[in-house]
Amino acid sequence: MRGKYKSEILFQLRNALCRRRISSPTSSAFIRRLSPPEKLDHKHNITLTEFRFLGVNQSPHFLHSLTPPDRNSLGHDKQSALDVHNVLKNHRGSSPEEIERILEKCGIVLTEGMILEVVNRNRSDWKPAYTLSRLIRKRSVYMFSSSVYNEILDVLGKMRRFEEFHQVFDEMSERDAKTYKVLLNRYAAAHKVVEAVKVFERRREFGIEDDSVAFHGLLKWLCRYKHVEFAETLFCSRGREFVGCDIKAMNIILNGWCVLGNVHEAKRFWKDIIASKCRPDVVSYGTMINALTKKGKVGKAMELYRAMWKTGRNPDVKICNNVIDALCFKKRIPEALGVFKEMGEKGCSPNVATYNSLLKHLCRIRRTEKVWELVEEMEDKGGSCSPNDVTFGYLLKYSQKPEDVEAVLERMRKNMCEMTSDLYNLVFRLYVQWGDEEKAREVWNEMERSGLGPDQRTYTVKVHGLHSKGKIGEALSCYREMMSRGMVPEPRTEILLNQTKAKRKEEDDKKLRLNSTEDETEVVMNYT
Repeated sequence: MRGKYKSEILFQLRNALCRRRISSPTSSAFIRRLSPPEKLDHKHNITLTEFRFLGVNQSPHFLHSLTPPDRNSLGHDKQSALDVHNVLKNHRGSSPEEIERILEKCGIVLTEGMILEVVNRNRSDWKPAYTLSRLIRKRSVYMFSSSVYNEILDVLGKMRRFEEFHQVFDEMSERDAKTYKVLLNRYAAAHKVVEAVKVFERRREFGIEDDSVAFHGLLKWLCRYKHVEFAETLFCSRGREFVGCDIKAMNIILNGWCVLGNVHEAKRFWKDIIASKCRPDVVSYGTMINALTKKGKVGKAMELYRAMWKTGRNPDVKICNNVIDALCFKKRIPEALGVFKEMGEKGCSPNVATYNSLLKHLCRIRRTEKVWELVEEMEDKGGSCSPNDVTFGYLLKYSQKPEDVEAVLERMRKNMCEMTSDLYNLVFRLYVQWGDEEKAREVWNEMERSGLGPDQRTYTVKVHGLHSKGKIGEALSCYREMMSRGMVPEPRTEILLNQTKAKRKEEDDKKLRLNSTEDETEVVMNYT
């Protein structure tokens, strides 16, 4: 960790803590006192205008009611939501007043369910959400819960429209734990870490009385968006004030380093956990084992795994699955089967993910007898061990002939496992590879009947299959049909088709030149 950067943040945090103790959150000077020092790193610098909603609360423009929406109106809301969506889309540049007049002419009355539906339809577009917030504000009495405003805030924050974000927030009179979560999430995502800390300082405004819950939330969002160093510094400087020696907070930071892929820092922090009064728990071990296996350090992961059993911190099924998958990936299948056997002996019941990890690798090395032995065991156990679409996906992927596919599909029907678009595409690709056009056509038609395709993957397989058989005209026709349906081709498909078109053009030009030469020769011969 960079010492200079850490010292600077510690200085800022201590000053903020001191100011928080001597100032009143409701005083008019609170924001000035919370303003960062003049020499604060420019990346985290903010202005009073940018963070104005943390100042004195203004008189609310409207009231919120926590009355839930009428369930009888939900069906009508969904139907009307599409109309509102189209109005907002077709009149994107219009003012809220104009939009309101259009909705009135259409006889549409905004309801909470309708607004939520429209906002969720446009989560990657800030304008509809902001326009709806303006329509809500124009009225004098509103019966919308804070969930509507939280969703609007979430969209505005996601699209980094912080001017509109602050404006909507300032107008809210009801703020809850979800509002707190939205603010932390969107500020951390935008790398506005100082703003996120200031939101934590005002946690009481959101009805959060439990300091540890609020602090854990702050650490979680900081770590999720790669501000792990800042989160660790914050924990070291102020963690005792809010959570004391808390293994949950330390696990959040440990996981942050692991998600970053920085095993060196993760190991350092692991040693800090061991040296502290907090004892690592199952989550701590699981987090570290997961990080080590992802980096291919299976030996170190196995050491921690064995240490868990010895110290009485029995691994859960998720940790065992992680270890099994890592051992299989390293082709240490016997050891993986040993861990699998050990799970049963020590009372850690396997689940379908455990079996699938083994099946994936056993299918790859063609251990057919062991594969079907495990499948039968899954069927006998049932419940959380029942074969699923992932199980049958592995069985299909390594099928060697059409009869194998039919056997697997029959087994699926026996286990009442439904087909998915992934499985349809897998079966289609196998039949195309084997040149079984009739079966491939049957799968294509079944996909259309079920509504699960054909999709971009299906068309890609078909185009490449036709091209490999020299059916260039049909391949080009299939490609055009794919484009007409709005599907984006894979780069390899575009390259293949462009090369094919160029080659065909070259051949046509060559034929044209040859025909032209023959015509000229004929003219000369006739003249002679």
